[in-house]
Amino acid sequence: MTVSPPAALHHLHAALYALQVPIPLPMKTVTVLIDLTPPITLIDTALNTPEARQTIEDALAHFGLHWPDIERVIITHHHPDHYGLAGLIEERSGAAIQMLDVEIERSEGFWHDPARSVARQLEFFSGHGAPEAATAEAQLHSFGWVLPAARLVPLSEGQTVPLAGHDWQVLWLPGHSDGHLGLWQPELGTLIAADAILPRITPNIGLYASSRPDPLGDYFGTLGKIAALSPARAVVGHHGPLLEGVAARANMIRDHHLERLDELRLAVRERPRHAYDLSFTMFARELPPSGRRFALAETLAHAEHLRLAGEIERSEEGGVWVYHA
Repeated sequence: MTVSPPAALHHLHAALYALQVPIPLPMKTVTVLIDLTPPITLIDTALNTPEARQTIEDALAHFGLHWPDIERVIITHHHPDHYGLAGLIEERSGAAIQMLDVEIERSEGFWHDPARSVARQLEFFSGHGAPEAATAEAQLHSFGWVLPAARLVPLSEGQTVPLAGHDWQVLWLPGHSDGHLGLWQPELGTLIAADAILPRITPNIGLYASSRPDPLGDYFGTLGKIAALSPARAVVGHHGPLLEGVAARANMIRDHHLERLDELRLAVRERPRHAYDLSFTMFARELPPSGRRFALAETLAHAEHLRLAGEIERSEEGGVWVYHA
């Protein structure tokens, strides 16, 4: 008897499939790629939740596979919805867990020491005006979604990796995370982009305690790189799995951030403000604590981009950084 494939499973090319895995976040699903060409590979892993584990198990079972059959995992970036099950897969299969060298360096130890990581982030956000209650609970909750890998194998930009019968170029696409990895196959015109570019929503570009100094500047460079490649399609992390019109979407997202910068310039000219206050100008709607944390981080990325460009300044007042024109 032929077993129908799971509804969330989409054939992309040759032995490469995209699986839409449920996550308890506004995006609803995250894309996990399965390549059946040896070495059997997952790209990203979803969150450590029972629903995510079951969805991946069902998809693997459709191909007569289980966790021990996975030989390689490539992580596009270390955020929970992409990295969460890496440690479980490593333990059950012995698979190599690969990540861009920049991301390994920037995120080293973050998921292994929750108390230290949360304390550092809370101190950073409080220095920009955030009350602890606005960020602490949301920050701690995310650690339950991640089983970190014991060992990460670095990949480097310019390296090639075999996937689905082709060689794919490793790209560094920073902005959404410092070491966000992409995979580019020019003959197929396909970019595995994860959260570097998304349909319907814009990736969160945030400044955090351990971030590179100008994530928005980094992201403008990433959008330019994607537009120059002009892929026929991108495999995306959310609201996908496929995005067409990739270069046009990259330019649209760039224009969105330029408009955000204009909003911030005007707000700072009105009166000096710390970033937590400014986040209510940039994101006026009511948000849950996790959403306000992302809003603050994105506001900071825009404010620091303007400050580093010499367009606005900041000064410390009572232990809090205040931005002014």
